[in-house]
Amino acid sequence: MNADCHDGTSVLASRCWRTAAIFDSAREDARPTNCFSLVLAALVLFFVVGAKAQTNTLSNAELQGRQLAQQLCDAKPEGNFTNSGIMIVRIASGKRLQLSLTAGTLTDSNCWKTLYAARYADKDLFAYALIVTHSPAKRNSYHSIEDNFAGHFQKSLSGDETMIPFAGSDFWLCDLGLEFFHWPAQKLLPKTTNLKRGRDYTLLESTNPNPPPNGYSRVLSWIDRESGGILEAEAYDAKGKLLKEFEPKSFKKINGQWELQEMEIRNVQTGSRTRLEFDLKN
Repeated sequence: MNADCHDGTSVLASRCWRTAAIFDSAREDARPTNCFSLVLAALVLFFVVGAKAQTNTLSNAELQGRQLAQQLCDAKPEGNFTNSGIMIVRIASGKRLQLSLTAGTLTDSNCWKTLYAARYADKDLFAYALIVTHSPAKRNSYHSIEDNFAGHFQKSLSGDETMIPFAGSDFWLCDLGLEFFHWPAQKLLPKTTNLKRGRDYTLLESTNPNPPPNGYSRVLSWIDRESGGILEAEAYDAKGKLLKEFEPKSFKKINGQWELQEMEIRNVQTGSRTRLEFDLKN
């Protein structure tokens, strides 16, 4: 990625840390009056009672699904890391495109960021970057950066706006940010097999209540019970038809921890597929 994209990433990260510090300071300095405290307590009670009433209408499978999805959303990486590799896009016509790829994580006490940066090896003018900011109990925020022959473009996105391709691949921004775990409807489903890829798993259904016409309405995720990683996933379009299949291909143990080495996503409706291959070093 070029210098402009790199500088933009650094500035965005530093702003996140400064903003978090300002909010923390504001919380410590705030001293509500007794009257304000009573009003606040009444509002809290109102929302707690309302939330409890809503929770009581959910089935055990839905409650457990919500709990699992929340755990996956709040699973903060243990530290910072950067991996490099390639992204290979094969479209239905048989044409093959290859991009260099860098993926990294930057952690902080308040939030953590994942960065994906890609560029075509034979097209210096085309570079792409995605920064996903994760915060406990909050929705993800997405910042996309693109350099092409027309100029330098940056855009902040959220929710269903992220159902767009990353660098022309089959991976959408929401796939890289696991946005579907933030949808309000989560439910555990009965197992389809005893094991998935030789591992014990939990099957989680994530449902989008108002899917866009060209987006996901439902995602099924086979979650490894031990590690919490995704063993396999299927995404369905707004009409309920299978759209994509996601499958990790291989893992490698680095410093005592298993890390994803290769994964692939297939668009079953267009026939295209994209593979990510990371160059993991011990």
